[in-house]
This record gives sequence, structure tokens and C-alpha cells, in this order.
Amino acid sequence: MSTTFLYGANVAANGIRQHYLRYGGPDGAHRERTAIILIPGITSPAITWGFVGEVLGRKFDTYVIDVRGRGLSEASPTLDYSVAAQGDDVVAFAVALGLKRFALVGHSMGARIAARAAMHKPAGLASVVLVDPPVSGPGRREYPGKTPWYVDSMALAREGTDAEAMRAFCPTWTEHDLQLRAEWLHTCDERAVLESYKEFHTEDFHADAARLHVPSLLITAERGDVVRDEDVAELQDATPSMLHVRVPDAGHMIPWDNAAGFYAAFGDFLGAPLV
Repeated sequence: MSTTFLYGANVAANGIRQHYLRYGGPDGAHRERTAIILIPGITSPAITWGFVGEVLGRKFDTYVIDVRGRGLSEASPTLDYSVAAQGDDVVAFAVALGLKRFALVGHSMGARIAARAAMHKPAGLASVVLVDPPVSGPGRREYPGKTPWYVDSMALAREGTDAEAMRAFCPTWTEHDLQLRAEWLHTCDERAVLESYKEFHTEDFHADAARLHVPSLLITAERGDVVRDEDVAELQDATPSMLHVRVPDAGHMIPWDNAAGFYAAFGDFLGAPLV
């Protein structure tokens, strides 16, 4: 079976080592299209988004990054794990790799990072896709996911566990995806995860999303209660040009629940349809 995966690599950017996986490359029709930086969520190392990278790589030069404190990117007891630092990482990543024109696609925490990075108005930023972003924040309802889900599963992974144990946390996932999570979840620094989770409630995502200066697409899940209809209305009121697609038959981890619906939701927003 053919693959669009090219290689994994590290780059020094924003004062840390950032690891990424590259799909697609710049050749052929890709050369004329916007590169993609895919930013995963709170406990998702880049490798767990490899199946999405494969699809994006068919049409675009794609970089799936390990957010600091996850996967093979730098982690330490003293590292700054704030969304501000993570947003700076993305901007510095694009500069370090010399990307002339790129789009940010962020899921969950990654969507909040993408919105924060976009505030810097980095040269070459063409568009932003926000996938089921936590809309919690000061004075707003809590994020529906709870900390024990993250803490308990990470503890199991650090001890050494298998796909069957992960099934209790992700009961609808395939055996392959459960095995991958069991293998890689231990690389998520607990301090990084807890800091990001805390900022779901202390940082105002709506303020960041309201200042997007490039075309934006909001993709949300039908289930999971992360982004409600009233949240969509508020975001679109602040940014009237923001497009929105609700993916049916999917919870927060949209591409795991309904991959076809997830890819279709992009339409030709990025410059070429994924399906």
C-alpha cells in the first residue's frame, strides 16, 4: 500500500526541540498549494494523527507536530507549557522550516494553540481550521472532559499497558488506534497536560478566535458537548466570515469516529478537497 509519509525529524525553534512528521512533500501539484501544519490535542502525540497526515499528504505538504511536552518534542519540569508558549512554538516552527505559505489545522487544544498563533499574524499564514475547540474559559461552562480521564490513562501508560486497558478510556476506537495510544501516551508529560487543562478554564479562547485575520473554518462534532450551537453562533458573530461544518455521528475525537465526515467537512477550504 502506498504511503504519503516521508520522514520524522526535529527542528530547533522557539528555544526548544520540536519533533514533527512530514507527509506529502512539495512536489507536483503540492508545490502550488498551501502547506499544512497539523496541531494535535492535549494527549495526542503526532504519531496518533498519522492516519490524518496520510490523507492530508495526498494533496498538501503536511507537517504533524508534537506539541511541547508530548511525543518526541522537548519536555522538562521547568518548561513553560502555556498556550502562549505553544502558540509561539508554531510560529517559530513555520519560520525555522522556511514555510512561505501555510495553514494551521488544530484539534481541541491544538485549535486553541492555532488561534493563539494566528494572533501574531505570522508571515505566510493563509488560513486556520479549528476542530472542536474547547470553548470553556473565564465565566463559561467547564470543559466536559474531566482530569481523571487523562491522569488515570497516563498513569497506566507510564507503568506499561496494552490496548485492552486503553479500551476503557476509548471504547469505540479500533484495535490499531488503541495499541498506538497504549504505546505513545507515556510520552505526554503530566505537568504539560494539567497546565493545558487548567488553561481551558483560565484562558479566553473566544477572544483569540475573534481576532482571526485570515479565512477560518470551524469543524465541530455532533456529540460530545464541546461546542454547542450557541457557541458556534457566538464565534460567528465575532468573526462573521468564519465557516462552520457540524460532523454527524462523531464525538470530540472526530476523525476516529467518522473519518469520512471529517475529511468531507473541509470541502475545498484548504485549496483542494480531501475526498
